[in-house]
Amino acid sequence: MLWVKSLHIVFVVSWFAGLFYLPRIFVNLAMVPPESVAERERLLLMARKLLRFTTFLAVAAVGFGLWLWMGYGIGRGPGNGWMHAKLALVLIVIGYHHGCGVLLRKFVAGQSRRSDRWFRWFNEAPVLLLLAIVVLVVVKPF
Repeated sequence: MLWVKSLHIVFVVSWFAGLFYLPRIFVNLAMVPPESVAERERLLLMARKLLRFTTFLAVAAVGFGLWLWMGYGIGRGPGNGWMHAKLALVLIVIGYHHGCGVLLRKFVAGQSRRSDRWFRWFNEAPVLLLLAIVVLVVVKPF
């Protein structure tokens, strides 16, 4: 079980590293002047590769998490309300990840109308989600 838990933690940390950096690329994309095609294409290439890699990490993180939950029963039974809250937040993180893919497709199509300031705020969401998830897992407040 400790191997599975270790792998789950490594993949979660790696997934979140991607979710921290991908919106930062969006900030830079939103700031690219229209005449700077090479810079835009380079940032789009970086974003596409990062999203693809981050998606692989997300699948592994969720897979190992499900293994812990279903296979070992971690977080099941009475007194484990924290797990329900954590799972709800994980669903929100998955939605955020999906939203990053949607935003990237809009950048590729040249349809993104959001400002770099909006993307700076958007970039803060995974930090808050990770903080809440870690507190739930470590403190187990309910």
